[in-house]
Amino acid sequence: MSHLQDEIQSQPTVLANLLDKQRAHVYTIAEAIRDFNPAFVMIAARGTSDNAARYAQYALGIRAKLPVALATPSVHTLYDTTPKLSNALVIGISQSGQSADVRQVIRDAKAQGALTLSITNDPESPLAMSTDYHIALGVGVEKSVAATKTYTGELLAISMLVQALTESPYDDLAQVPQWVDDTLSLNTSIKDWAQRYRYINRLATIGRGYNYCTAFEISLKIKELCYIVSEQYSEADFRHGPIAIVEDGFPVIVVAPQGKPQPQMLDLLTQLQSKNAECLVVSNDDKALATAQNAMRLPAIPEWLSPICAVIPGQYFAMYLAGERGLNIDEPRNLNKVTSTE
Repeated sequence: MSHLQDEIQSQPTVLANLLDKQRAHVYTIAEAIRDFNPAFVMIAARGTSDNAARYAQYALGIRAKLPVALATPSVHTLYDTTPKLSNALVIGISQSGQSADVRQVIRDAKAQGALTLSITNDPESPLAMSTDYHIALGVGVEKSVAATKTYTGELLAISMLVQALTESPYDDLAQVPQWVDDTLSLNTSIKDWAQRYRYINRLATIGRGYNYCTAFEISLKIKELCYIVSEQYSEADFRHGPIAIVEDGFPVIVVAPQGKPQPQMLDLLTQLQSKNAECLVVSNDDKALATAQNAMRLPAIPEWLSPICAVIPGQYFAMYLAGERGLNIDEPRNLNKVTSTE
């Protein structure tokens, strides 16, 4: 077993641990945020953590009614300029907590009096030590270069914060580890059909709403592990031009669990079928799954938490496809586990 496979399969356990260890602390953070009463949220992140930030845009925006923007760290570093952040909650998300540009955003925000929070897997990291509050993922060392358990840990940490801010029932969060375990069990067959795509050199991944981030993260895993050109889109944006790339046999991963975007996703799947696209569908909806050349099934789960599960079939697919292509699953070329940018 590769480190990557072990880390994918460890996600139910590490997420259960995160829920257990950080629940009370997250409530404390939520109280501090309410007291500060931010006008908006700014999130600084890179790579996989930036995809977690995309989830936060929807989860905090819809459920906590907080407008969320993604920071542009180069404004702070390359251009030596500081936007007005004094009345913001500024969050830095980073697996390692090492990236200099994310830390600069936090430093600039804190100097203005903003409330700062970090989410990392290393509570002793420079980023964690620089913020007013910190949520430690505690998922253990991630030995493979491609992030899996740290990503779902970031999503869960964000959802815990949203739950605490809204004081909504905790029952759904408590079920997340079981839903993740169910997702793993439902998708063991991916290894049997991944070889069908061994020779593809391009594909698209589509999501919308809460799962806009999932399209980005699945696409990133395929790029990192399989060296395939994978483009990610919102379902709405895909219709505004990029759909022209679809031709006979063109592979499209469509993330379409039950939820508000479902009518639009089903309509898109119908269009893709009419163009003879090769649809790989991540869903818990029978109508969506019926359009798939190959289906990646999800358990019944509330839409706002579905990204924690929906990414997992994509992790499996990228891993198995990389194996079929004879690639190094744990150490993809040109990549390091910790990337620090300025």
